[in-house]
Amino acid sequence: MSEKQPETNNQEKKKKKRKHRVRRWVILILVLVLLGGGGFLVVRKLQRDYTVTYDAYTTTTGNISNSLSYSGSMQLINNKTYTAEASAKVREVYVKAGDTVKEGDKLMRLSDGTTLKAEFDGTVNKVGAETGDEVEKDATLVQVADFGKMTISFRVGESDISQVSVGQEIKVAVASAGATFNSTVKSIDYASYSGNNVAYYTATAEVDTSSTKDIYPGMQATVSITKEAVDNVVILKMDAISTARDNSAYVYVQGEDGKMMQQPITVGVSNGNYAEIKEGLEAGQTVYVAVKVEEQSTGLLSGLFGTQQVNMPSGGGMPSFSGGSMPDFSGGGSGGSGNRPSGFGGGSGGRGGN
Repeated sequence: MSEKQPETNNQEKKKKKRKHRVRRWVILILVLVLLGGGGFLVVRKLQRDYTVTYDAYTTTTGNISNSLSYSGSMQLINNKTYTAEASAKVREVYVKAGDTVKEGDKLMRLSDGTTLKAEFDGTVNKVGAETGDEVEKDATLVQVADFGKMTISFRVGESDISQVSVGQEIKVAVASAGATFNSTVKSIDYASYSGNNVAYYTATAEVDTSSTKDIYPGMQATVSITKEAVDNVVILKMDAISTARDNSAYVYVQGEDGKMMQQPITVGVSNGNYAEIKEGLEAGQTVYVAVKVEEQSTGLLSGLFGTQQVNMPSGGGMPSFSGGSMPDFSGGGSGGSGNRPSGFGGGSGGRGGN
């Protein structure tokens, strides 16, 4: 019995060593698996590639302005309807509808000795009786209207009223007739106002429409009052301008190595569509704006290098202006878009609608 005991102890020691070895291998395998999984995630992260797409725009030289904009309708200033003062017979009619008359021209003669005459220059709009007709008192005989001199009234909101004054130059555009007229503000009614939460004041202007046919009362028109205007300056479409966190403006330019770099710019007058570039760019220079960033999985470690794609759409840049004339970007009240850099000029849109 005493001789077999050492052999039994040795066997037990060997078993314990085997168990320790197995545990070490299990732990080692688990560590390798964990490291392998982490390494796989790192590699997958490095495999993520991205593509930045840019739109291209080109600066040009031109004129630009911004303005306040309001809406109104054309109305007659001189409009006269002639009626019979008593029952009578029409002896003679001197005009027909559509005739142009001058102040003092004869219109109609009645049996009671009354001769109707034009009180102002205008157009015969309607003739209500013919020679030989018996007419009653207050019957409509002739109507004359002056379509060559009209008026327009427009509402100005309380936030704009300090920028509008009597004598101020305005432009009145009648879209349906394709005509634009120069005028000045004739009067502003500060005492009467309309609106609930915001007060509106009525301004009026007289418009000489004699140079254009087919301008009639009730036609809708847009009144524009220029706030800022500059000529012969570098101009860029506002879609091409980006804004930094400090609200400063910049564009992307392409370096000699083909990579995009930020170029700070100083913006002047803008009208919500185009902007004057006071510093940072020259006329004819191509600039870019990032429009899309796409992330995708590609080859091993490709994520160390981003790629870029430039769109050169035919309509993406500035419009072409043939004939050698200076492009003009004057006009409408600028509504602007979202987050514009500080220093962007730009009139507010008319509070009376556009």
